[in-house]
Amino acid sequence: MATLVLDRSNLELRVDGTALAFHEPDGRRGSVPMKLLERVVLQGQITLDSGVLTKLAELGVATLLLSRRQSRRVAVVLGPAHNDAAVRLAQSQLVFDERWQIYWSRRLVMKKTRAQLRLLERALAERPDVRKPLFDAQQILWAAVANLARPDLTVESIRGIEGAAARAYFHGLAALFPSALGFTGRNRRPPRDPVNACLSLGYTLLHFDAVHAAHIAGLDPLLGFYHRPAFGRESLASDLIEPLRPQVDAWVWTLFRERILREHHFVRDKGACLLDKEGRSIFYGAYDDAARPLRRVLRRQCRLLARVLRKRGEPLLEQGGDDMEDA
Repeated sequence: MATLVLDRSNLELRVDGTALAFHEPDGRRGSVPMKLLERVVLQGQITLDSGVLTKLAELGVATLLLSRRQSRRVAVVLGPAHNDAAVRLAQSQLVFDERWQIYWSRRLVMKKTRAQLRLLERALAERPDVRKPLFDAQQILWAAVANLARPDLTVESIRGIEGAAARAYFHGLAALFPSALGFTGRNRRPPRDPVNACLSLGYTLLHFDAVHAAHIAGLDPLLGFYHRPAFGRESLASDLIEPLRPQVDAWVWTLFRERILREHHFVRDKGACLLDKEGRSIFYGAYDDAARPLRRVLRRQCRLLARVLRKRGEPLLEQGGDDMEDA
């Protein structure tokens, strides 16, 4: 199944039988069979009607709409929802289960921290010239791993451990990039340097993949256990991508290390650093290959979580059915 990214102006999308057709003011420019698509990313001044989104949703094709210049997520359109009520019922109950939250949160942050350590170890082997900041970051992350094994943790204390580890990690990661890029640590909304621009867009696309995977598995993307449910945020998707973020970081490092992306692929706009059109084309083309193993992990994790929740939820449904019969 393929990913279709459309990032251009004056393009109109139409449904043509079982295909998605592309039209410009001077005529039709091509088409793609919709049965081959798994996801569509739309950015730019693209014209389409609700029939296009409806048809894509009916076929189970997830659509992500990004803002024209800043690549911020505007909307996500998914296909029909899964009908397994047992999964959603158990998920909603575990949102309030403190023991489950601690178990889930510790597991996520431990996986993420170990993945960060692996990246720093790899970087240390390849860049001995910046050994000091990488080594210092490793020491703090190893301390975080030890702290995550403590028996007296709360979700808040886990967040504190993660936050301290993240600051040290990004300080070490910054040493891998040329100083001309201005990357000294994580910043966002808006990103203020080329590295953060790529990290933000990469995390946005990965989050979209997590929403899609959760939806397919019958999970509610809004109900997270580490990231608390909040208005307009798919907190479960935010949970799911935490252990995978370091793989996006490593890929972004590769983009700059191999000079696939360069400074001239970025523009400045009111304090924000943004990929220009050529840069986005390069980014999207490279991301789809890099994301394939991450999508497989997300789908597998969602299936496993749904299986656990189904076992918890089915007795609750049966109990509800018995109550109705008694009534």
